[in-house]
Amino acid sequence: MPKKTVLAAAFVAAAALTLSACGSSDDSAKKPIADVSVEAKTKAATVLDQPFTKPNLVLTDTHGKKYDLREQTKGKPTLIYFGYTNCPDVCPLVMSNIAIAKKSLPKADQEKLQVVFVTTDPERDTPSSLGSWLKAQDASFIGLTGDFPTIQAGARQIGIGIDAPKKEKDGTVVSMHGSQVIAFSPKTDKGYLVYSEDTSPDDYTKDLPKIVKGENP
Repeated sequence: MPKKTVLAAAFVAAAALTLSACGSSDDSAKKPIADVSVEAKTKAATVLDQPFTKPNLVLTDTHGKKYDLREQTKGKPTLIYFGYTNCPDVCPLVMSNIAIAKKSLPKADQEKLQVVFVTTDPERDTPSSLGSWLKAQDASFIGLTGDFPTIQAGARQIGIGIDAPKKEKDGTVVSMHGSQVIAFSPKTDKGYLVYSEDTSPDDYTKDLPKIVKGENP
């Protein structure tokens, strides 16, 4: 499929990513938080001409062990998403779409691909609850939790804006967060592709084989 050229905007260490309130229709959640330097737009992915450096994040995994994101995903094709397990719509859909597509890969490539889910609601997403939730999606998915300031700072390193969870009048807790998936190359460890929450399982199925190789879709 031919690529549609997109004029590059000023790169300010953050992509033109938006905040989504899972389960909310608040229009303010759709406002872009920054500009992005873009090389091209494929059917599903935005290709960055100035890729993100992998976040410097040291958190806790679902087994309660220290997890250094950069070190433990070094040289591996990696998808990173920030969300929370109590999200009623976007988060489970995004993870389910990736899980479906991952099954289409050869077993060797499935083992190479690292899918990392970082919670934006660490107070409720304990290692145990996060692990149970992800297991229902794909047992190999990596779940990370920790203190909110650390998570927020890590998200900002790749242009993802997140706000501290807040309780609504009806008692529900809402977490505002960027809903994009960032793909990191195994060749450079740089985040060079951005996928929106609307990316379908078929889109991921077409792109994952190339992501595993560190190629543009």
